[in-house]
Amino acid sequence: MKEQNDVILRSVARVAVVIILTFAINLFFSGHHFPGGGFVGGLALACAITLLFLTYDIETVRANMPFDFKSMAATGVLIAIFTGIGSLLFNAPFLTQAYGYFDLPIFGKTELATAMIFDLGVALAVIGTAMTIIITISEDR
Repeated sequence: MKEQNDVILRSVARVAVVIILTFAINLFFSGHHFPGGGFVGGLALACAITLLFLTYDIETVRANMPFDFKSMAATGVLIAIFTGIGSLLFNAPFLTQAYGYFDLPIFGKTELATAMIFDLGVALAVIGTAMTIIITISEDR
């Protein structure tokens, strides 16, 4: 098989992946005040990884990113469930959010909320599920 010259694709993908990852992080962190959060941020991050899979071969990307995506999805679901159960320990309805303002050294007065932990679980579940599906489809040749 002839080796293709993908210099332009690889150059554009490097820049595009950084932009997509930055946007995914922005979507994740803006989740409790604006549209976004764990689900959309996780999908955007999965899109960046998929672009890497399309630009390079899956084996190369997996060698440099040795995550077990099935375990990642399961861990994310468990984090989301335990976040919801945590509110029951304080006699509050399931998935009740708690938040507070804290003085952090670099950031100053910052709001921290349990919704961020829930969003982290959702993001891990979405990334793990999407990547497992894409890898399974790619292996079915």
